Amino acid sequence: MKPQENFRDRIATVDAQGKRKWVYARKPKGKFYNARTIVSLFFFAIFLVLPFIKVNSRPLFMFNIPEAKFIIFGKVFWPQDFVVFGVAMVTGILFIVLFTAAFGRLFCGWVCPQTNFMEMLFRRLEYLIEGDASEQQRRDKGPWNAEKIRVKTTKHVSFFLISFLIANYFLAYIIGVDALLAIIREPVSEHVGGFFSLVIFSGVFYAVYAFFREQACTVVCPYGRLQSVLLDRNSVVVAYDYKRGEPRGKAKPGVTIGDCVDCFQCVRVCPTGIDIRNGTQMECVGCTACIDACDAIMVGMKRPTGLIRYDSETGIAEGKKLSYTGRMKFYTVALLILAGLLTTLLVTRHNVDGTIVRAPGLLFQEVGEDSLSNLYSFKYRNKTIDDINLALKLENGTPGQIKLVTSSSILAKKEDIGSASFFIVLPRTAINARKTPLKIGLYQGGEKIADVKTNFMGPFSKF
Repeated sequence: MKPQENFRDRIATVDAQGKRKWVYARKPKGKFYNARTIVSLFFFAIFLVLPFIKVNSRPLFMFNIPEAKFIIFGKVFWPQDFVVFGVAMVTGILFIVLFTAAFGRLFCGWVCPQTNFMEMLFRRLEYLIEGDASEQQRRDKGPWNAEKIRVKTTKHVSFFLISFLIANYFLAYIIGVDALLAIIREPVSEHVGGFFSLVIFSGVFYAVYAFFREQACTVVCPYGRLQSVLLDRNSVVVAYDYKRGEPRGKAKPGVTIGDCVDCFQCVRVCPTGIDIRNGTQMECVGCTACIDACDAIMVGMKRPTGLIRYDSETGIAEGKKLSYTGRMKFYTVALLILAGLLTTLLVTRHNVDGTIVRAPGLLFQEVGEDSLSNLYSFKYRNKTIDDINLALKLENGTPGQIKLVTSSSILAKKEDIGSASFFIVLPRTAINARKTPLKIGLYQGGEKIADVKTNFMGPFSKF
């Protein structure tokens, strides 16, 4: 096997013996890195500001997994909204499929939180404290002296403090900024669970960014492994123009070579340690560091830039531009259908809804000489930020009445789930079958806000 094909045997960060190879990535510079810096600043601003934005006294976003309460754009969603979550999840997955089929791992290189935090925050801080890749490598191979202890301690303390800050914000997205501030201000004894959550999250983030690093993208993240299924020859990726670059090497008299001078600058700046000249690889996160490094060499040699660039395999091989393939068209139509369905579900979603179930194991009861009754359990969900008095009424002109068991009205507390029991009493003349379908309206202050369906069980035979 040729040496340049060894990359097919294992990922770039593991040697032949299966041991981890630490990646010392040189600090990139160039137009793409500058653009990514601006994008990352925008991302960090959103990450830091969103927990403090509220709509109608609610967080704009909150994903309270322990309480199974999710707030998206100020609207509360509960596990009972599983249809909405299911459609949203399928829509999101299909969007990822379509986006990846067209643009590869553009998301990973520019927007992914892992990449932004690792490359644009922690690695920059590492450059500031430890110096560039060569200085880091020299220090790691050298003995433990006062200078090394000072630098390493400063780096890891800084990493942990930033991880602690990220953990606080991460927890704010789960329990809300008000609950987080309560954990910070009040004694630890009153928030033991929250305190340990902060410690655990801080430890996880510190371990990822200080030690695990690029392995999160190459080993753990399933998105990278899906590339082999989602990408095709028309997908835009960070690609090496082998037609222009090969054969690579130093210029020699009488020998025709390509534009690639085999300087390995593209490899030295890669945060996952790959050689992009070997083609599209699972480890590539599309960070464009190799593009900037190669362009700098080309400019210095007075050759055209773009030897490494955003392009597709078809574009490199045949010089064709990105085409809107039949597969992309199919994904787009399916995505539009699902997006329309999701929009419909969100628009028609009621702020208050519920389910009515007959009491199990009970038959009808006789009420006087001319009426029958059934006992029901009513479970309701109030998704608003106000307490609501609910009233139940029989719809479609059905004669009869609804009698609550414990009180004269139902108080649905804000953002809460509750239950109530009641009897439906119908005259015998209104019962024409063993099972009579009923529609019950939920009313707030005389205004109907939802409908709930149930059945009334009567005798086996008609009276």
